[in-house]
Amino acid sequence: MKPHRLLCCLLLSLVLTASPEVFAQSNAQQLNVDGIAKAIGKEGDLTGGMYKVSFPRSDLTVKAGNVVIKPALALVNWAAFIKSDSNAITYGDLVLLDDEINPAISKLEDNGIELSALHNHLLHENPRVMYIHFVGRGDEVEMANGIREALAVTKTPLYPITSGPETKPDLAGEIEGIIGYLGSMAGGVFHINVPRNDIHVAAMGAAIPGYMGMNTPLNFQLEGNNAAINGDFILRPAEVNPVIKVLRANGIEIASVHNHMLDEEPRLIFMHFWAYGDAINLAKGLKAALGQVGT
Repeated sequence: MKPHRLLCCLLLSLVLTASPEVFAQSNAQQLNVDGIAKAIGKEGDLTGGMYKVSFPRSDLTVKAGNVVIKPALALVNWAAFIKSDSNAITYGDLVLLDDEINPAISKLEDNGIELSALHNHLLHENPRVMYIHFVGRGDEVEMANGIREALAVTKTPLYPITSGPETKPDLAGEIEGIIGYLGSMAGGVFHINVPRNDIHVAAMGAAIPGYMGMNTPLNFQLEGNNAAINGDFILRPAEVNPVIKVLRANGIEIASVHNHMLDEEPRLIFMHFWAYGDAINLAKGLKAALGQVGT
């Protein structure tokens, strides 16, 4: 191997194996979070070196079967930013009705932000809801302004929505015991994020931290002893069908199987799921599916 290629490989290896703490120390001070918040119109949350801004689709009333979907379950626009050298990287989702899709795509493209996927996350929903995944590299404030322009051609509420702390019900504690990870309540929905610590993702020339969407979110909209569940597994290709078999054996439907990014290494597949039923049984089904993937 030529010396310059060996050096590049060694540098990439160091980036991919760096801890989140190292990542945060090297990037958190550089990202212009005030500029992002001003451009996009709302303050976000800083986690390590990532700044994330969310806009729930509280304007929508979506039913999946007989279940009215809370925005926090599956209807949240979000954009995350990290610093990479002198540039920044953005990655996120837009939640859209059919007639909003192409106007939003055009605004993103006009601002140098690329479409990386367009697909569904739910089943049986009315009205139909589609999801754009986008990626971009450049100045963080300019990209935040472009994302704001894309949101503005939708009916998404662009103002901050305040909410107080939420207490986890006892059922959430039982689910945590089954899954093996702690969760939190937000927007009336119980969320558990399961990390994939065995996968170190690189895309757009940078390391993408796990908390920037490179994990497995399990979301429970609790109703008595029942729950509507939605989320997605982040999978290596060889894990896709073993996980499908386990989910189906536990009465959990596969909503979609697809990519979220364009040039990620290693190649990753995202599998969205949906079900409504006994919360404990569904949690056991998700736990069984987690047993088919690396940890």
